[in-house]
Amino acid sequence: MAKIITIAHQKGGVGKSTLAINLALCFQDQLSVALVDTDLQGSLYHSRDDFPDLAIKGVANLTDIQKLAYDLIIVDTPPYLSSTLPELFLHSDFILVPTKAGFFDVMAIRSTVALINEAIASAPEVRAGVVLNMVKPRSGLTNEVRGLLQSLDVHLLETVIHDRVSIARSSMTAGVLNSGDQKAKDELTSLAEEIVELISS
Repeated sequence: MAKIITIAHQKGGVGKSTLAINLALCFQDQLSVALVDTDLQGSLYHSRDDFPDLAIKGVANLTDIQKLAYDLIIVDTPPYLSSTLPELFLHSDFILVPTKAGFFDVMAIRSTVALINEAIASAPEVRAGVVLNMVKPRSGLTNEVRGLLQSLDVHLLETVIHDRVSIARSSMTAGVLNSGDQKAKDELTSLAEEIVELISS
């Protein structure tokens, strides 16, 4: 049965789709990977011609996702709390929540985290984590933000994804791994490795 990584956040502009594409590209050398777009707008699905070697699917429900014959399925979700998220979370092996590092950005993930904790209460094998994404270089987390993250009762990943041009443009340049930006490659690879470790723990 495929492992499912779901990327979720109740608001847009946090880089979910960009992370989804680049994580799929990180894994596809070793696994058969499908990238699933569950957003009705289908922006990720409509970019499938730009990634001919990556299986990008437009799938609306969990049953169809589970029928996909791949080793790993990465699910990109809409920028709102859809009615399908609770069931999807229950059947995910890992739920990744990207957030920017500002106080109000972190405040905005609370509803998503609440849904995740409900899923974990019913299915303790589900793993989840918050990744700081689109972080400005040399910007530190304030004590307020650190305190808020600790109070959310969700794991904060060690990997930090910085705000890099190569990452922002990666959906138009066949992914970060094809860029010359070694720091960006290292960050995305580190994120993929950390997720694997958490799933396996």
